[in-house]
Amino acid sequence: MRLTKVAALSLALAAAPLVANAAVQPPANVAAAVAGPGRTADNVKLDESRKPVEVLQFLGLKQGMNVLDLFGANAYWAEITAPAVGPKGHVTVWEPTQLYNDKVKASFADFMAKQPNVSIVSSPFEAPDLPKNYADFVILNDNYHDTYWQNDKFKIPHMDPNAFLKAVYAAMKPGAVIGVIDHVANPNNDTRATVEKFHRIDPNVVKADFKRAGFVFVGSSELLRNPADDHTLLVFDPKVAGHTDRFIFKFKKPR
Repeated sequence: MRLTKVAALSLALAAAPLVANAAVQPPANVAAAVAGPGRTADNVKLDESRKPVEVLQFLGLKQGMNVLDLFGANAYWAEITAPAVGPKGHVTVWEPTQLYNDKVKASFADFMAKQPNVSIVSSPFEAPDLPKNYADFVILNDNYHDTYWQNDKFKIPHMDPNAFLKAVYAAMKPGAVIGVIDHVANPNNDTRATVEKFHRIDPNVVKADFKRAGFVFVGSSELLRNPADDHTLLVFDPKVAGHTDRFIFKFKKPR
């Protein structure tokens, strides 16, 4: 009977959503990459608020993985993930053409020249052209809400978040994981209006969208939560910029 209870408990723990445990020692390759000399000063400044070692530890980045970095042309995550996955791994960045201007192109070209296991693809925001069955690991940082955004200045049309997630799903190998980080919005009944006003999204909307797309929810982390942020300010407001209340969700594509 005792063994039966132990076995049942083990199965229950295995099935339960994962919660981050900050006490676990991070992989040496990730910590070394964050501390490495090849990063820009502007990106290093973001570490305090983004906690990259702990985030990548929770999400499970490993050497040899193929990484898809969505909206990643500022190279923040690529500067870390490329050396962390090593020469047997690869990082592909996707950037919407609407945001991939000449200045960003030149900067990313300089980065790629120094980091041979990195490449970039660009296509219209509303039509992401991603490599099929490529990724073991995907990171989507502070941008999923933008799939609900429309902006004439940047020539971003009304988009379908479901179509975006369909493309991401097809880009992932069975068993691959995706980490989704975004700014928390209060529960509401108009996601598009909330995104337009605050650039935030209700975490429950994200869970529902990913479930509908076929992803399995693995767990969440409290690493970037900030109870001092009451979700009533635009994320670019100086009072909260860089320190918004953010959720981290980990999803998996079923095998």
